[in-house]
Amino acid sequence: MIFLKDFLESAEAHYFVGYRVHYYLFTDQPEAVPNVKLGEERKLIVRKVPSSNSELDNEADYIFCFDVDAKFYARWSAETLSHMVAVIHPWFYNYPREKFTYERRPESEAFIPADEGDFYYAGGEFGGSVQEVHKLTKTCTEKQSIDRAKSIEALWHNESHLNRYFLYNKPSKLLSPEYLWRDISAGTNEVKVIRFTSVAKNMAEVRPNI
Repeated sequence: MIFLKDFLESAEAHYFVGYRVHYYLFTDQPEAVPNVKLGEERKLIVRKVPSSNSELDNEADYIFCFDVDAKFYARWSAETLSHMVAVIHPWFYNYPREKFTYERRPESEAFIPADEGDFYYAGGEFGGSVQEVHKLTKTCTEKQSIDRAKSIEALWHNESHLNRYFLYNKPSKLLSPEYLWRDISAGTNEVKVIRFTSVAKNMAEVRPNI
């Protein structure tokens, strides 16, 4: 929850401004959700996990899934909408395929052979129509469950399974790293506008078991 207030406040300033937006937060700590003032026709809907997807099916046309330890810094709007949306990973956008850190163990459900793969996609953000995102998350969850039953964990967890999914289910829209940069202070000549970035964090505080 330590990142949620900044995430929402930055989203209110930059994310689909002028549109009706519902933020769905899935958490095991609903009582810890901070109070953030939202604009007209914008609301935060908190769901204690696990939760049903039926409300999403009825209320939304598109949905984006974000890591909450991030902030918006510039306009984000309808140019990002499509059937299935992926983002090129900010650390790998200018690397050759042989440098991508795909899951390479054949026994994992996230396995990608050495001679396959188009891009390395970021796991911290994806979106699209509600139906397509539901299909993606359902498939990746099932694949992770199969791996766990075999005592396997993919190299980059959810991100590894997401890359496997997109290999065989191509995104209809691909966003550049300006839509998920690695650090607002790490500028580059190639990315002119940084719209959304991860935030600096103390990993020992966020993940004390590391």
